[in-house]
Amino acid sequence: MALLSKSIFKKRGLDKLKLKASELLNRTIDQHVTLAVTGLSRSGKTAFITSLVNQLINEGNGAKLSFFDPVHHGNFIAAKRVPQKHFHVPRFDYDSAISALTSEPATWPEPTHGISELRLAIRYQPKNSLLKYATDMATLTLDITDYPGEWLLDLPMLKQTYQEWSKQTHSLMTSGSRAEHSKCFLTKLEKLDPFACASEELLAELAEEYTALLHCFRHELGLSVIQPGRFILPGDLAGAPILEFFPFPDLASLDGNEYQNAPDDSLIGMLRSRYLEYKEQVVREFYREHFLRFDRQIVLADCLKPLNKGKESFADLELAMTMILESYNYGKSGLFSRLFSPKIDKLLFGATKADHVTPEQHAPMVALLNQLIHQNKQQLNYDAVEVKTLAIASVKATNSGVSKHKGKDVPVIQGQPLNHSGIDSKENVFGQKITVFPGAVPRLLPKEEYWQSNNFNFIEFAPLSGLNKHECLPHVRMDQVLQFLLADKMI
Repeated sequence: MALLSKSIFKKRGLDKLKLKASELLNRTIDQHVTLAVTGLSRSGKTAFITSLVNQLINEGNGAKLSFFDPVHHGNFIAAKRVPQKHFHVPRFDYDSAISALTSEPATWPEPTHGISELRLAIRYQPKNSLLKYATDMATLTLDITDYPGEWLLDLPMLKQTYQEWSKQTHSLMTSGSRAEHSKCFLTKLEKLDPFACASEELLAELAEEYTALLHCFRHELGLSVIQPGRFILPGDLAGAPILEFFPFPDLASLDGNEYQNAPDDSLIGMLRSRYLEYKEQVVREFYREHFLRFDRQIVLADCLKPLNKGKESFADLELAMTMILESYNYGKSGLFSRLFSPKIDKLLFGATKADHVTPEQHAPMVALLNQLIHQNKQQLNYDAVEVKTLAIASVKATNSGVSKHKGKDVPVIQGQPLNHSGIDSKENVFGQKITVFPGAVPRLLPKEEYWQSNNFNFIEFAPLSGLNKHECLPHVRMDQVLQFLLADKMI
């Protein structure tokens, strides 16, 4: 029996060595891509990943990916889902997502609330690389990792002390529309003695109130800078004491020695220790486990809803994008770095929901997103990272056309609005399509006069009906997305 156990253990060890050797070989000959997909809540991550997988596994059965060179030049053979590498990470639920999009009536898939993965094996014919001398058919392994953009907003915390973070967060909470909603919570904090013995019940109660504020900032006010991000998307940490802390106002006024020597069971001592624990066990661990292995990235951004919400919402999106982009490890990915220290060498910014405006507005959408990321993009270009911005719709929800208005041709879109899009129910029967011109998207960051005269009317639409899970989903520029992210690996 002992010999049998030893034999099984030895076999498992050999299997692991073979797997690692195979992955090392794939990285050496460029046959493996780790693609990170992120974006803030409601930017369309779930729909994007579902569409990307759908386009590849159904290629040839429906509309072709005409701007994807491996298809255009006949290199592409087939793709299929295969078991993922990390068994401890939840699998991206492609089946539920595609079922929602192809049901009657069609619905958008449920958004993901944590990290998930999916692996594809893509067969193709190598024509220009050294592989063509070794085989008629090669396989590119594509690992897709989906994670919330809100978690990215926590990474700057790694460089901040609890005092610094509290000061920055308090400044946000006392400005703009956040101030009125934060007033009651901040008043409670001002009455507390930071050096008094801590009550776990009080900490939990105040942390819950702070979390409710973050949800209000995100979902009611349409703001993007939310810290800590795990508070509104806790994943498997829901209910854990590590998520029971909050910023404490005016720490700068405290005596420095007294603050540093505050016992762990005091209010300020416990808040500080939980903040430090959160940084190390949640934020840094997330960076170590996932970030260091990404080599391609797409960042999805919904610029349309902030335009609807107003000046403050749009400014907050700009700040959030800056915070997100500061967190990445970019740089040219040569052979040595691919094997031992992979770095992101291609970065795609996707301006989502391009089908929710008329086609001639797609160029302004791209220009606007480029304005949002301008300073960061300059640094990325300097670091030899290939960067591209596209206006996309992962799953097309409208049809575009031209309508007559006062004798003139006006570009319009037609689709079925979601029941929370602000359409008066008296004017629209649920399930009935409407035809609208949503308005013009500004090419530059909006100035004050834009907000004063803004008549942009962004409406959210339901998916088109009659979609088939065994055919390619209708899309806008998903073939160009694949061309940028994968085509160079399949030549």
